[in-house]
Amino acid sequence: MNEENVVSQDEQETPNPVDSWDLTDDELSVLVDKYSPTIEEGKIVTGKIVRVGNKDVVLDISQKSEGILAISEFNEPDKIKEGDEVEVFLEELEGEQGFAVVSKKKADFIKVWDDIKSAYDDKTPVEGTIVRRVKGGMIVSVFGVESFLPGSQIDLRPCKDMDSLVGNTYSFRIIKLNWKRRNIVVSRRQILEEEREMKRKDLFEKLDVGTALEGKVKNITPFGAFIDLGGVDGLLHITDISWGRIQHPSEVLSIGDTIQVMVIGIERDKNRVSLGMKQLVPDPWRNITEKYPVDSKTKGKVVSMTDYGAFIELEKGVEGLIHISEMSWTKHIKKPSDILEIGQEIEAVVLHVDPEKQRISLGLKQIHPDPWETIDEKYPVDSVVEGKVRTITNFGAFVQLEEGIDGLIHVSDMSWVDRIETPREILKEGMKVSCKVLKIDKESKKISLGLKQMEEDPVQLFINEHREGETISGSVVELRDRGIVVKLENNARGFVPFSHLIDENIKKPADAYKIGDSLNLKIIEMAVDGRRIVLSEKEAVAEEIEAVNQENQ
Repeated sequence: MNEENVVSQDEQETPNPVDSWDLTDDELSVLVDKYSPTIEEGKIVTGKIVRVGNKDVVLDISQKSEGILAISEFNEPDKIKEGDEVEVFLEELEGEQGFAVVSKKKADFIKVWDDIKSAYDDKTPVEGTIVRRVKGGMIVSVFGVESFLPGSQIDLRPCKDMDSLVGNTYSFRIIKLNWKRRNIVVSRRQILEEEREMKRKDLFEKLDVGTALEGKVKNITPFGAFIDLGGVDGLLHITDISWGRIQHPSEVLSIGDTIQVMVIGIERDKNRVSLGMKQLVPDPWRNITEKYPVDSKTKGKVVSMTDYGAFIELEKGVEGLIHISEMSWTKHIKKPSDILEIGQEIEAVVLHVDPEKQRISLGLKQIHPDPWETIDEKYPVDSVVEGKVRTITNFGAFVQLEEGIDGLIHVSDMSWVDRIETPREILKEGMKVSCKVLKIDKESKKISLGLKQMEEDPVQLFINEHREGETISGSVVELRDRGIVVKLENNARGFVPFSHLIDENIKKPADAYKIGDSLNLKIIEMAVDGRRIVLSEKEAVAEEIEAVNQENQ
């Protein structure tokens, strides 16, 4: 045997089974499994991208079947390319379509699970980036894996523009974790609430009554506004917004406004802070009596009206009241709006100032002299005046002498001789009349007028021209149960008592007399003060009989 051809067993090469035999497919598959690296399902493996499609990526995972992975599993799908290595979770070596079933998201989740679990258990804040918006909230990348951020957990208040948050990085708290479903729920709101609580405690410790600071209007209600002081909310009551009158805080404030306020009250046990705005400026009621002395004239603007008067703003925070009784010397004002209107600039006189109650009484009529002070000079007693009948009542008629100045003609002063049952028998509203001033009462602001006084008293004239015992004639004008009223000279009236009628057999005058009858009468009594003329038919007739008898003798 040739020594050169002799090879030891150790030096002899192991034959390649593929080259030595002609193998079937099944035999080849067995050999591939035998000589391929051992890969187990349920483990993380490294694959190389061999093809990038529109929706899928094909991976070489060193197995007989390639893995297929959806592009949507990549956070940055635009940057992937062939040859890149990717760690994936191997779920099945061969799926229904012959490809290995792999998942990048599961691999990412498994790799960071310990960190996620630790942050969840310890309640440690984690950093995350908002990736996109989904129904009900946002997707946040935490430790490279996707987690869900509910809409209610985005901020302290409802977020109006969630799209604007995409791409922003914040601190989050993991509030829910499910390994089987690989479900992570995070909250940004919890972080913000904790930060706010820390700021609130820190700020609350520093606050003190009298501290001036800046805040933002958070909410507005009819009774005031809530101000965010940077972790602590304070109440700015409507009465502490302005020294002046406001009906609603929205007249001065708007939500979102940044304002200067002062701490005016603290209840640390209840975490309450009371704020004021007006306290930052001087109290306008300080030295108010010096600014608005009694009897001085001042100007202001009508800001509100009630049934009893009008409120006048003299300056910001200072208002005075003009009572309806102080609006006019002469006009009959039923309500302030009869002569004033909101926003009107007026001049008034200061009548009274009460600094403690913060009240100022004003007068509008005092700007002009009281016409009643000189009314007797303008309308002296016994002077004749002319006016227009304004109102008629059962007891008389009011005559307007000028705007706001009325005089009363009482029904008893309308006629010397006629019995007036109602003023409407001789007067009507709107009629112009001349009358005489009888009396003036300045204190009560009353003027008494007389219509009958425009003529001389016929009774007075009669008494002046006649004397008791005279015999005169008169005509019957009124029949009464107790006697007869007769008309005499100068339209005077006289009375014949029943006992002085000539016919003694009648029960009442109407039985024997009628209106218009002419009678001979004797004057038996006259009285100027009582305006009384008493007559007797019986004595006149007796006198006539006696005279006839004397002539016959």
